[in-house]
Amino acid sequence: MPLLSLAIWVPVAAALLVLAAGGDRNAPLQRAIALAGAVLGFVVTIPLYAGFETGVAGMQFVELRPWIEAFNVNYHLGVDGISVLFLLLNSFITILVVIAGWSVIESRVGQYYASFLMLSGVMNGVFSALDGVLFYVFFEATLIPMFIIIGVWGGPNRVYAAVKFFLYTLFGSLLMLVAVLYLYGKSGGSFAVLDWHKLPLSLAAQKWLFFGFLFAFAVKVPMWPVHTWLPDAHVEAPTGGSVVLAAIMLKLGAYGFVRFSLPILPDASRDLAWLMIALSLVAVVYIGLVALVQTDMKRLIAYSSVSHMGFVTLGFFVFNTWGVEGALVQMISHGFVSAALFLCVGVLYDRMHSRMITDYGGVVNTMPKFAALMMLFAMANSGLPATSGFVGEFMVIMGAMQKNFWLAFAAATTLVFGAAYTLWMYKRVMFGAVANARVAALKDLEPRETLVLGLLAVAVLFMGVYPLPFTEVMHASVDELLRHVAQPKL
Repeated sequence: MPLLSLAIWVPVAAALLVLAAGGDRNAPLQRAIALAGAVLGFVVTIPLYAGFETGVAGMQFVELRPWIEAFNVNYHLGVDGISVLFLLLNSFITILVVIAGWSVIESRVGQYYASFLMLSGVMNGVFSALDGVLFYVFFEATLIPMFIIIGVWGGPNRVYAAVKFFLYTLFGSLLMLVAVLYLYGKSGGSFAVLDWHKLPLSLAAQKWLFFGFLFAFAVKVPMWPVHTWLPDAHVEAPTGGSVVLAAIMLKLGAYGFVRFSLPILPDASRDLAWLMIALSLVAVVYIGLVALVQTDMKRLIAYSSVSHMGFVTLGFFVFNTWGVEGALVQMISHGFVSAALFLCVGVLYDRMHSRMITDYGGVVNTMPKFAALMMLFAMANSGLPATSGFVGEFMVIMGAMQKNFWLAFAAATTLVFGAAYTLWMYKRVMFGAVANARVAALKDLEPRETLVLGLLAVAVLFMGVYPLPFTEVMHASVDELLRHVAQPKL
């Protein structure tokens, strides 16, 4: 079974079926097709995990077919312990996004769902591509559906936010294309990413290539100081757009570091680790303080994402097992927690049409079930033990401790800042007297909303209490990556 091809093309085929179902008069049919496509897209990824051989460092479920033979470009797919979990995460989040928009999206329903299904398919392509051109095509293809999602269903400044998002990410990707073409020439005409891992490149060449990839991946993560497109994109995007942007799209850049920068350019990665660690700590500390002063809930969670993703890049560049595995676990945990927090804001926005913290107060009096679930996600965002948010952060801090105590100390400040901005927001929105008549009229969660948030709550608690199913698949691939990076190419 070509499982990876199915993971990519089943959602894309479902998107085309949704579009073929006609206009808004057929919205119920379009919703049903979208949900069936999303569920089937998730089902075909389950054998990837169930059949994955732990303890094997190499690529599994490999598919290789010629594509553009004149330039030796192949349709080459495969996953290892680093990438396999992201296909499941992406497909799982897609189901939740389809359910979350069920009764909220009333115009252009088919186009809305088709955009998300298309995006889900091409993001699975990014996580499984082993050919440089194929990776680049999928990486760029993710821009188009998200651009449409923000630009069509977003807020009042949606066009500005969509164009800013598109230009930032496109500019960074063009530099990556130059790096890919250089590697093609150096490897004697091969676009196979695994071949590039063996290239004997000089330190100077590695550094130039490192910065070429850095711009593409840093914008996507996003790292400080190229993060400024993210708050605008989140604030203007519809709830589903914010969920996918935070839970999956930010991971594409971080994934690029472990698939390209570290294994292809190990000498430059070690030589420039100080720069990556410095930028990561700025994101963790400075952006945490920026989040503290936000008045818009969505903008606060957007800055929180930048701060938490700083933890991910920090973990990669301390070059030990704790750090790299902790960063990967943090990526998956952030997918659950950030998705949940944006969905919580969406629940409130659907009822009040406001994201401003000052418009709320005393919500727990009228929405107790919602307040309980949001408390769990707020605690996970703060790194509370027994939630998924703690596991990755603890592992990265342990990895940083192995490298330098003060590095770990600076990284650990995120636990303080995370608790400060998340719990202060929660306190002002949820507790106290009922703020106004609109809050007094709020209705608690509908069954559809309870299902979506409940599934995420289970994921957050399960990963926090029993992270082994997530970490055991990574061990061999991470060990092989670190062994490879430790060997000088010069």
